Amino acid sequence: MQAGNARYRTQKDLPETVAVFPLSGALLLPGGRMPLNIFEPRYLEMTDHALAGDRLIGMIQPRLDGALRTDGEPELCEVGCLGRITSYAETGDGRCLVSLQGVCRFRVASELSAKTPFRQCRITAFIADLDAEAGASEVDRPALLKAFRAYLKANDLDADWESVSRAENAMLVNALSMMAPYGPAEKQALLEAPDLRTRAETLIAMTEIALARDDDDFGSSLQ
Repeated sequence: MQAGNARYRTQKDLPETVAVFPLSGALLLPGGRMPLNIFEPRYLEMTDHALAGDRLIGMIQPRLDGALRTDGEPELCEVGCLGRITSYAETGDGRCLVSLQGVCRFRVASELSAKTPFRQCRITAFIADLDAEAGASEVDRPALLKAFRAYLKANDLDADWESVSRAENAMLVNALSMMAPYGPAEKQALLEAPDLRTRAETLIAMTEIALARDDDDFGSSLQ
């Protein structure tokens, strides 16, 4: 898994504006793959718009404090992630199934007064994300795998350890972050982590906190 693909190398390869898809609890990271089941008419139109252009959509969360614009639409978080549509299928009942591959994160510079039913933003891309392995050597892989194993064991889950062992650090950190069953605030913290090492450390800390809380809850139930 690599961030984006060879077509994205520099700032000029990325758009200055992008259609955005606000979705709470959704986390897309560079190189990650996200399936989407799209059925709202405005987002079906957004998908058609992307397919007719650069195939890019900006995944972003509504602002965590629940703030709304005057028209009732949610305000947006400052940071999201560009995703390229890599597969598209229509279901026959008005929905479409899309797969996005994460390219790079972006910061919202401003929201456009768009006439389209979907929202569009002017963005500044995180160009450093285009180097898929930047900072990967600084990740504490043993600590990350230890936390992942402990979480799986505590929840009676299993994993394809052969694939995990083959995964490069960048893929491992971003894939586990996207899989992690945490809430919107935690997802946003993982997205906004400045580098892979910090993202891995944040994920480890979140997992350890969740495991400690589960232990406390179990102990309380025995009293």
